Amino acid sequence: LTKFKKMEITVSRKAHFNAAHRLHNKNWSDEKNQKIFGKCNYQNYHGHNYELIVSVTGEINPETGYVIDMGELKKIIKNEVEERLDHKNLNLDVPHFSNTIPSAENICIYIYDILKDNIDSQFKLSVRLYETPRNFVEYSG
Repeated sequence: LTKFKKMEITVSRKAHFNAAHRLHNKNWSDEKNQKIFGKCNYQNYHGHNYELIVSVTGEINPETGYVIDMGELKKIIKNEVEERLDHKNLNLDVPHFSNTIPSAENICIYIYDILKDNIDSQFKLSVRLYETPRNFVEYSG
């Protein structure tokens, strides 16, 4: 008998949103914030065109040939992430960031947590967030 190895594959969906933020630690002086965060501490905020890649890893369903229905994944990303974050001031419009600095790292974890609650736990999830074409973070729980 030949043993079949459990086969997993990763599928990914790309999305984007535009948002403004300010990196600022309320516990620091203005001088220290400026020294640490530089241009990202601009008091009137600044924006990014964020690129998001959501990856789901699991076994292929033999009945559908899918790991996950990409149409459903698209809807989840649109409804749960883009609707919350697109064209928002993250510091002012997203309650989570009223006490959390909206760095790329923290935004990525926030998105991961939202998606994790909306995607079946049988899947492994990874979120990659590009703040600029050259700067990105990735979180997988």
